[in-house]
Amino acid sequence: MAVALLLVLVAGTVASASTEAMTLRVELPMAATLPPPEPGVAPAASAIVPGSVHRTSMKVSATYDVRVRLGIAARTVSGRAQLTVENRSGGGIDRLELNTVMARLGGLHLGQTTVDGVAVRPVIDDQTIVVPLGGVLPDGASAVVVVRFRATLRTSITGSSWLFTRANGISNLYRWIPWVSRRTPFDRPNHGDPFVTPVSPKVTVTYVTDVPVVIASTGQRTAISADRLTQEFTATDVRDITTAISTYRTTSATVGDTVVRVFYRPGAPASALLTAAKSALSKLEARLGAYPYPTLKIIQSAGGYGMEGPGVAWIPTGVGSSNLTYLVTHEVAHQWFYGIVGNDQAREPFADEAMTDFVARYVLGMRRASRCATAALDRSIYRYGSTCYYEQVYIQGGNLIDDARKKMGSATFWGAVRGYLADHRWGLSHTKTLLAALDDATSLNLRSWWGSRFPTLY
Repeated sequence: MAVALLLVLVAGTVASASTEAMTLRVELPMAATLPPPEPGVAPAASAIVPGSVHRTSMKVSATYDVRVRLGIAARTVSGRAQLTVENRSGGGIDRLELNTVMARLGGLHLGQTTVDGVAVRPVIDDQTIVVPLGGVLPDGASAVVVVRFRATLRTSITGSSWLFTRANGISNLYRWIPWVSRRTPFDRPNHGDPFVTPVSPKVTVTYVTDVPVVIASTGQRTAISADRLTQEFTATDVRDITTAISTYRTTSATVGDTVVRVFYRPGAPASALLTAAKSALSKLEARLGAYPYPTLKIIQSAGGYGMEGPGVAWIPTGVGSSNLTYLVTHEVAHQWFYGIVGNDQAREPFADEAMTDFVARYVLGMRRASRCATAALDRSIYRYGSTCYYEQVYIQGGNLIDDARKKMGSATFWGAVRGYLADHRWGLSHTKTLLAALDDATSLNLRSWWGSRFPTLY
């Protein structure tokens, strides 16, 4: 996830991520008190039934069809996201929780929101849009939710602003689409990732800009208008859409059946970025299995931290040459840990950050000792300080995994890791699930060895 230029990172975690269904009560007005159905949509076709269950879940299958207008110089973002949601949670739900950084960083304003054509009143809570369904969506049933929005990109890269900003000639839009999620506090004492998102089988995004630009986005471009002001991208099996926009130049190469493409501005180390990405992809596939997308995009971002997205790695403007290879390798490794197998990045950062940093440092031969005191590894991002989050979760966590590799033997270890990735492909996993996969692959009792580092799990 976010990796600082000087390798000083921060994160933490608060609660258990094991509960998929959430029962927090939210008092929201029902659709009956709102405007009449949206023209052209027949409410009678809706599967939603009267009542309430005070329940939501991330166990839904959601496809996204998004159309967004971008005023590049004005930094304006406006559009609508249409979600087709099938409830697979095993029980009824009466609301959706959709996370977007626009709610915290973009001054988000919501337009009319509808469920099966009937207007509802959403509530913005921190970075979450709570959308009442106007009744109960039974298990196995589907609904169409449309959320209209507008926001404004920031102008700096300070704090968390780099996630949603226009700076250094680049527009950064990270985790901007309202996405089925779990309510998660955005504020934290570090730069940990306050996100948890299930995979969508398909996302289509149509970008309409007021000037011709190059769009470096998750997915494949499937259409572009003659004036280059409208571009459509489609992605499958992704946890979010990561977008950067500029007057980019590109350079590319092929590794196996994957096209590696670098998006850069004049002065950026394009050749070094491409070399690092090619090497990272080759070495990581050899140990973890096939990279899951046809294209890997290495993108110069406006600034801030290195950051991963599905099929995308952001490398910030100004990254030093001594840190470039590590940063690229770390972000590419996230395509497996967070990408193929996801987790609650806020509450269980070990599951992706420790594993990702271990793999990156292993293939680069960069293992080193931690510069902070030994700490428990089962905390949320909210419980690590800014100084030692990186040293404890990334470095200490990665070292613990490397010690397990040495105890198990490399062949057994990498076999267990590939099995873990296969067993939980496109799902959401947990720290304990990862540890159990390693322990189950060996006759050694790893649980007794690492139990002290995970006091809430053992």
